[in-house]
Amino acid sequence: MNKKIDVFDSTLRDGAQGEGISFSVEDKIKIVKALDRLGVSYIEAGNPGSNPKDLEFFEKIKNVELSNSKIVAFGSTRRRNITVEEDKNIKSLVNAGVDTVSIFGKSWDFHVTDIIHTTLDENLKMISETILYFKNLGKEVIFDAEHFFDGYKNNKGYAMKALEAAASAGADCIALCDTNGGCFPDEIYDITKFVCEKFSSVSIGIHCHNDCGMAVANTVMAVAAGADSVQGTFTGFGERCGNTALSTVIANLQVKRDYLCIPEENVENLTHTARKISEIANFKLSDIMPFVGKCAFAHKGGMHIDGVSKAPHSFEHIDPSVVGNERKFLTSEVAGRSTILSMIRKIVPDIEKNSPETDLVIKKLKDFEYNGYQFEGAEGSLELLIRKTLGKYKPFFELVNLKTIGEQPYSEGGSASAVIKVIVDDKTEITAAEGDGPVNALDTALRKALEVFYPQLSDVHLTDYKVRVLDSKTATASKVRVLIESSDGNDNWSTVGVSNDIIEASWLALVDSIEYKLIKDIEFKFKTYL
Repeated sequence: MNKKIDVFDSTLRDGAQGEGISFSVEDKIKIVKALDRLGVSYIEAGNPGSNPKDLEFFEKIKNVELSNSKIVAFGSTRRRNITVEEDKNIKSLVNAGVDTVSIFGKSWDFHVTDIIHTTLDENLKMISETILYFKNLGKEVIFDAEHFFDGYKNNKGYAMKALEAAASAGADCIALCDTNGGCFPDEIYDITKFVCEKFSSVSIGIHCHNDCGMAVANTVMAVAAGADSVQGTFTGFGERCGNTALSTVIANLQVKRDYLCIPEENVENLTHTARKISEIANFKLSDIMPFVGKCAFAHKGGMHIDGVSKAPHSFEHIDPSVVGNERKFLTSEVAGRSTILSMIRKIVPDIEKNSPETDLVIKKLKDFEYNGYQFEGAEGSLELLIRKTLGKYKPFFELVNLKTIGEQPYSEGGSASAVIKVIVDDKTEITAAEGDGPVNALDTALRKALEVFYPQLSDVHLTDYKVRVLDSKTATASKVRVLIESSDGNDNWSTVGVSNDIIEASWLALVDSIEYKLIKDIEFKFKTYL
């Protein structure tokens, strides 16, 4: 039987400390539901004594039924020189009404004497008395030994005394924290192994930060050394350089090393969960994120594509579908006919490599590339071009006219407006909208008009917008390429437009984005019906 590893997700607490991250209460509840569906063991939801938002969350989460996860309230040991009962933060943890608490305390003597300005003995009492208090209330207690690895390397004896204080008071799990993120994998392995041997009757966890880019490696090495609980944020965002990315850790441990982190049937939901959480957090998931990024299984070189087409394992360490991702063949000047064929076969499965249709698509692609298009990273526009070339396309609407108006001086939320008139099935819709610039106004007006006919477009929004000047010699008359990324909260896709007019280029990319979304919805419904 595979060894069970408890997954302790701190996206809502540690992740919220990342720059640019701010969760509403509803955001936090949505993330809780996503993590619960995936099957993580613990969700650290915040510090109920730190702000009104967390207090509101803990009140609302009581009415949310969870199937797999335990909600955890986070807080510190009691403050120096007072009783546990007197400490306001301790009272807030109790009032949170959860069965599991995560208590952090100092394990580095320098922090004890120079940061919180107390004695080494008092700090040990703060740890033991706080944990004992919660154990007497019937709570499950996880003790985070803050700065443990730095403390161990500077004063091994005292760092171990901090762990002994926690274990003796009844801590259910002791998490060793590389709070500064400065350790190397060999250090993590050796120290964790020593701790696991010393405290064989207590669960040992690992909590790493990514300041040296080794949080995932350090976490995996800690598990190899005997740790049975891993902490991190699901997609790795957090303070400074972030935390251990649990999506990567789970995939490595469960797919590559046969540990059991989440229910086996849920592993294929890793990619979806990572993208959903990133979307809720309004945080762009890195394209090159291992396992779950959109380029994690993307191939560009002709030899690579040919090899993976013949034997996927020749250039892929796992089958992408295992984690819910998919293989991508990027279209570019170094990609071969096999790349185009794989895209065509998604639409017309029986097309052959040397068929006239393949030649026609390749010729069309070359024509578009000559005019400035680049379909690498614009899979939505590429699929639409193939459909149009093969006669597998029908427009969803007809543009009658559009007008954009820019205003100066700039005013956030209303610096431009757009008016658009479209026809769908002989029905006309005229809509106007304001936005931050003409492109934003145009995007808003177009979706607003089409939502009358296609309500699902209300979920679609732009997540990225890039403009590249293709010929700077002609100055303001230069041709531009616009690449946009869109999302409906579940999936992301990219489209491209090229023109001498930036508004027209943006319009072409926007239309492709919407039509790609509508085509995918139709295909999904058809597959579901079958």
